[in-house]
Amino acid sequence: MSEITMSVDRLENIISVFGSFDENLRLIEAELGVRITDRNSELAVSGDAENVSEAERAINGLLTLASKGEVIDSRSVRYILSLVKNGQDGKIGELLGDVVCVTAKGKPVKAKTLGQKAYAEAIKKNTITLGVGPAGTGKTYLAVAAAVEAFRDKAVNRIILTRPAVEAGERLGFLPGDMQSKVDPYLRPLYDALFEMFGAETYNKYLERGSIEVAPLAYMRGRTLDDSFIILDEAQNTSKEQMKMFLTRLGFGSRMVITGDITQIDLPPDKTSGLREAMRVLDGMQDVAVCRLTAADAVRHVLVQRIIEAYEKRGGTGKPAQGIPAPKRKAWANK
Repeated sequence: MSEITMSVDRLENIISVFGSFDENLRLIEAELGVRITDRNSELAVSGDAENVSEAERAINGLLTLASKGEVIDSRSVRYILSLVKNGQDGKIGELLGDVVCVTAKGKPVKAKTLGQKAYAEAIKKNTITLGVGPAGTGKTYLAVAAAVEAFRDKAVNRIILTRPAVEAGERLGFLPGDMQSKVDPYLRPLYDALFEMFGAETYNKYLERGSIEVAPLAYMRGRTLDDSFIILDEAQNTSKEQMKMFLTRLGFGSRMVITGDITQIDLPPDKTSGLREAMRVLDGMQDVAVCRLTAADAVRHVLVQRIIEAYEKRGGTGKPAQGIPAPKRKAWANK
């Protein structure tokens, strides 16, 4: 059994780190098997020596974030704990990055993980950025935030958002309405992000002026897009031909961000994903960045990260991983 005492200068930082009803404190205790006691302006941490050391480093990291005005929640605590366990707590200070954008309600949009920060910085520095990773890692949200900021700074004149209208097991024909109505559900995540950044009224104003365009990928053919910030979302569902077509739309003064998750490809088995091909062809090219986000960068519910990790253990798509035999089918199942 080991115990250390930590002195804290500012009471408000302790309150922020502890969280509502000490929920963050309880989380650290549960994850590391330690006991943390508040003694006025000091914290006493007791338990196994190695775990106590990790708890101390995690609390110091959280206090650093709190001192800079960062909001400390359970997601923050879990991420800091993962950095500490992996010996990366020296990088916690790097999380204090710049604001990517401010939403219509005044909320600052910031990178919440080291992977997200590298992704946001890559978008700033490169003409073409590929953001590849699982659900919940902020690929689309941060790209839209960067586009809105570039538009507000007058670095670009238009924001163009597009997705391939490839169904995840459904067919477009079952949806009611005309073609635009049919593809709208596929573009909904992009609408939602834009609404949050601009506000509904401002968004509609820019949409009417043509400053914002949200359209299926097929509408990009034959165009040259100058002075635009172009985002291709769900790019894993593009074919090689579609991806080449999209990349060659790039005009002067424009930037492109391509996002996707190569574990969620909805193309027929005989089709090669354009995103996979682009990652291979463009990797290492000047003014092009390929950013690979992981489950550690997931900022949704904690279960999202666990689900991603569970699927990765089974080979990425729910199929048994290499070396793990698939369960045998019952004889009657083939009849």
